[in-house]
Amino acid sequence: MTTLPNNEIEEQYKTKAVIGADECGVGSLVGPVISAAVVYDERLLSLNINDSKKLSKKKREDIYNELMRLEVEYAVGGASISEIEKMNILNAAKLSMQRAITMLRSPNCVALIDGNRKIEIPEALVIPIIKGDTKSVTIAAASIIAKVTRDTIISNMSSMYSGYGLERNMGYATKYHIEMLKQNGYTQYHRKCMLKKLICI
Repeated sequence: MTTLPNNEIEEQYKTKAVIGADECGVGSLVGPVISAAVVYDERLLSLNINDSKKLSKKKREDIYNELMRLEVEYAVGGASISEIEKMNILNAAKLSMQRAITMLRSPNCVALIDGNRKIEIPEALVIPIIKGDTKSVTIAAASIIAKVTRDTIISNMSSMYSGYGLERNMGYATKYHIEMLKQNGYTQYHRKCMLKKLICI
């Protein structure tokens, strides 16, 4: 039986406002990196939320729609392709997460973030949690919002550049995607700093 993320970590800080945050798109060759932050809400437990990577596209979208219906408090932050090129993908991912959390923060809040990287958020206690999207229901909810938001962005890009299969691979380095890059070159939405590791540009 699969164990779903729960609220045990959130309950440790129940006297404070708790925010969970996660990012999406670090390993992609295309588009922005997107982060989402969600304010803990007990109603999250009723949605059978799991790490977005463990859910089908339909299940992610169903839970996303439920989160919107419940009007869960959340924010989305991003870092652009130009920012990724300028500061590298890991720093851009941190920036996107800072932007999302900052929109929701309150004095002395607690920010639970997926991963092991410490980020600075004024007026917040930031707690990195390795595999946090499998442990914290709030981080898992943020992972779903980030994933669905970014998939929508990449799908819209795909309509302009249909030859790369972006609507299927979401910009990740599948065999087909790399072959199309070799044949057709890169688009304005590709991260050139990451392509150098795969193909000559």
